[in-house]
Amino acid sequence: MKFNPTIPIYLQIMNIIKGDIVTGVLARGERIESVRSLSEKFGVNLNTMQRACSELEREQVITTQRGVGSFVTEDEAVISKLKHEMSTEMVMGFLQGMYSLGFKKTEIVEIIRKVIEL
Repeated sequence: MKFNPTIPIYLQIMNIIKGDIVTGVLARGERIESVRSLSEKFGVNLNTMQRACSELEREQVITTQRGVGSFVTEDEAVISKLKHEMSTEMVMGFLQGMYSLGFKKTEIVEIIRKVIEL
């Protein structure tokens, strides 16, 4: 897997897993692979993967049951919040790109309106 060298790898992995949860690739309550399996899957050091999983657990995106494994949260509010945060990041990135091209807010809105009407 290719990672962006300007962003910590564990954050990139977290975003991939969050994306899988929001899009339903990983279902609510689904058991996720072990840290070891995930580190192999992503081709990263075990410590990097452990950090990503620890942060996901801290954010309540996954829960861990000792001796059983880790699971995607079933809390709809957590997933809804996650979806909202991810969509806001996407929109902010889009807006930054449009502003860097020299567009004003009203022009951006008009472009979006035209594209939506296609």
